[in-house]
Amino acid sequence: MSQIQRLSSSAVDFAQRLEALLAFEAATDEAIENAVSEILLAVRQQGDAAVLAYTQRFDGVTAASVAELELPQADLQAALAGLPAAQRSALEEAAARVRSYHERQPLSAWEFEEADGTRLGQKVTPLDRAGLYVPGGKAAYPSSVLMNALPAKVAGVGELIMVVPTPRGERNPLVLAAAAVAGVDRVFTIGGAQAVAALAYGTATIPQVDKIVGPGNAYVAAAKRRVFGTVGIDMVAGPSEVLIISDGSGDPDWIAIDLFAQAEHDELAQSILLCPDAVFIERVAASIAKLLPTMPRAATIAASLAKRGALIQVRDLNEACAIANQIAPEHLELSVDDPDPLIAQIRHAGAIFAGHWSVEALGDYCAGPNHVLPTARSARFSSPLGVYDFQKRSSVIRMSQAGAQRLGAIASVLAHGEGLQAHARSAELRMKAR
Repeated sequence: MSQIQRLSSSAVDFAQRLEALLAFEAATDEAIENAVSEILLAVRQQGDAAVLAYTQRFDGVTAASVAELELPQADLQAALAGLPAAQRSALEEAAARVRSYHERQPLSAWEFEEADGTRLGQKVTPLDRAGLYVPGGKAAYPSSVLMNALPAKVAGVGELIMVVPTPRGERNPLVLAAAAVAGVDRVFTIGGAQAVAALAYGTATIPQVDKIVGPGNAYVAAAKRRVFGTVGIDMVAGPSEVLIISDGSGDPDWIAIDLFAQAEHDELAQSILLCPDAVFIERVAASIAKLLPTMPRAATIAASLAKRGALIQVRDLNEACAIANQIAPEHLELSVDDPDPLIAQIRHAGAIFAGHWSVEALGDYCAGPNHVLPTARSARFSSPLGVYDFQKRSSVIRMSQAGAQRLGAIASVLAHGEGLQAHARSAELRMKAR
């Protein structure tokens, strides 16, 4: 049986034990940081030559030019056409749902006019070019292609460039098919920190992008951190998380499997249950013991539950919501008969799955909302990836003469107060103009 912590919010040391459970040491690995720094510098200075050298070194793929590593659109369409009918149908229906959801998101321009004729507003503009990093080889996630590419396309991004490693030349047809369905413009079969560097700095073959999105390994994450500022990034994600609030009305097997679904990602993933019903918690524990041996990734699940999982008895559902806000989870499942009163209390969560039927796995693939979510308590200040991440806002200021003369006095006083006389003079000149 998997050993999973049992906590009680009534315990004297609960706050300390919860803090220890949530603690995640995100310290950087010096060897990784040094390697990434070297790769970024090489690509920045040597461009295509460095990309080719690292692609041969790390992926075992040799090419005479980076252009040879770009896949033609015909290859993407061939991958789509070659899928089994069930896979193609599932991919296309998932894409349609994700696209439909994100089409409701775009920010709009707006403007208002003041009494003196001054008009103030906002202009919304899509990014010119975005880069999408996709893990390759056997660890491939076509759902991530859809979740990252479709909001960009809905936003109106001018060009979407995908990079995906193909270790030893191994291509994943589902990933390429997802790129075709999502409308990715260009695909290069490169990966790792060198791919991030190529997107961030540009090379003779690969154009510089404005923002890089998509998951990757520790080297990719380190590279994205380092290039931020030169380009935008979506986020530096931590281990995946699920927090389930249960009122004891559901099926304990469902709860156990939902905990497993996060734990199977890796040993650092976190799966936590909050429930006021002690008897139901014991039923969930029994389900964990019963079902764990049936899981193909049982070893990973067991390690994750033992290291970072917990079954927590709370006083009531109100306290469960308060603890949930403290945890600010990536995924929050409200496994209760009536989720609406709880939703009203939740302030911090990446995605809320309301009711027994709203399982997080559906959100990962095809519900429609984005599965790229804030982790490591960053839901306190961050949001799911969306159309807004591929757009930027510009303020539009149309001052009337009367408005400039009225506001000039205010600006002049404040500018002099800051010791910026040219600022003040600039405003004052408009006050005197006729």
